[in-house]
Amino acid sequence: MTRESILKGNTALGIEFGSTRIKAVLIDETKAPIAQGSYEWENRLENNIWTYSMDDIMTGLKECYRDLAENVKKEYDVVLTTVGSIGISAMMHGYMAFDEKNDLLVPFRTWRNTMTQQAAEKLTALFHYNIPQRWSIAHLYQAILNGETHVSEICFLTTLAGFIHFKLTGKKVLGVGDASGMFPIDTETGTYYESMVTKFDDLVADKNYKWKLKQILPEVLSAGEEAGTLTEEGAKLLDVTGNLQAGIPLCPPEGDAGTGMTATNSVAVRTGNVSAGTSVFAMVVLEKELSKVYPEIDLVTTPTGNLVGMVHCNNCTSDLNAWVNLFQEYGEAMGLKADKNDIFATLYNKALEGDADCGGLLSYCYLSGEPITDFEEGRPLFVRMPDSKLSLSNFMRTHLYSSLATLKIGLDILFKQEGVTLDNLMGHGGLFKTKGVGQKVMAAAASVPVSVMETAGEGGAWGIALLADYMKQKQQNETLEQYLNEKVFCGGEASTIAPEQKDIEGFDKFIALYQKGLIIEKAAVEAMKP
Repeated sequence: MTRESILKGNTALGIEFGSTRIKAVLIDETKAPIAQGSYEWENRLENNIWTYSMDDIMTGLKECYRDLAENVKKEYDVVLTTVGSIGISAMMHGYMAFDEKNDLLVPFRTWRNTMTQQAAEKLTALFHYNIPQRWSIAHLYQAILNGETHVSEICFLTTLAGFIHFKLTGKKVLGVGDASGMFPIDTETGTYYESMVTKFDDLVADKNYKWKLKQILPEVLSAGEEAGTLTEEGAKLLDVTGNLQAGIPLCPPEGDAGTGMTATNSVAVRTGNVSAGTSVFAMVVLEKELSKVYPEIDLVTTPTGNLVGMVHCNNCTSDLNAWVNLFQEYGEAMGLKADKNDIFATLYNKALEGDADCGGLLSYCYLSGEPITDFEEGRPLFVRMPDSKLSLSNFMRTHLYSSLATLKIGLDILFKQEGVTLDNLMGHGGLFKTKGVGQKVMAAAASVPVSVMETAGEGGAWGIALLADYMKQKQQNETLEQYLNEKVFCGGEASTIAPEQKDIEGFDKFIALYQKGLIIEKAAVEAMKP
């Protein structure tokens, strides 16, 4: 059955460029992954700019596809010559500017760079709309403020996903979700806010550039629309063996936020998802615009253009993992050998025995800066009062709370100040690996039921494969929400944990102390200079 699907091209291919891994997923008619490929890569700091070189990007694309094709050959004894549709996804935001020959003008500036504060603040004030430092428009305006000469030569500005899609199809387009991380999107029109585009053009009019903003931004497309076909050149670029045929349709390229929403069935209004690992972010699909601008809340969109409130935090489980490693080291010193997963499970479950407010213990998991609480640097920190209840259960619960504390500060703005209503949060990432524990803590933090599905672990490459399949296979007037509910997640088993009132009250008490104690974290940053 699967082999026949591959031979007939009844498949969809998704490729996503993550920060440390490029992943390819091939799905069949059941929407389940049938083959995968991957390629490890890493960004580099060059001239104080976090970047990936063009060689990195092109090599990664080819090697990831090669790994997938070899997997198909090994598992099904089929040489991959065609697929039903293709989707490209990548890390959102950043800055890729090209000249009239489609040559990159300056090295790719990724989302990780925090070099655009002046531009971000000025544009936020001008637009009355939160413009984070990592957004493409902030990078463009900062380059203008810096007087960088390349700006006058720009003919095309896009994201990493948009660039890969252009190389495969020749089309300068972008999915609305990815585009919403370049420039604010008007959810009524499904494209860039005209009034803000005009304000930006007026702002830089004295520079007399040969371009206007809309001329250099990619065309915005919504999920389900066709975004071009694989060209002969694109096919040879993707598959160096020459086996892959041209003419395959591609869906709009999307960002990792949109593919994460798709992979967790969180694209409908009043749904949301939270990804918790090294960093943590939550995305909540909103019913209406927020009443004012909040620097803690990014406004992006789903792949269909619905407004999303996004809370993004730089720090989550790294400090917690370090403490678990310390306990493992202690156990080994005592002659005890245990599987790492068992150690995590034991300590995480021990946390559930702790006091709901952590017994007066406090920790900060800031290995790096944290914009939501206004930290440019971080210092991992644990502190307690002399009469605090120091126990293993309270200690572990404190560090689980700390991993989500900054996220809770942002979510409280949505839920408590803006009155946003959410039916369910879908959790995915390492924090939720130990069954029930991360869910219970997240439910207490957000005061919302939290669900985890096995398929959520498939990630963004599966999400963009689903978007590619939706474009090719959707019925007339079938929405993405209907497609996901009825054809993808209809048989999925989900574990859901509702928040308990005592846990909600305990986390609220903890977060009140946490916010008072931020002055301690600031003192640590000042006192402990490298």
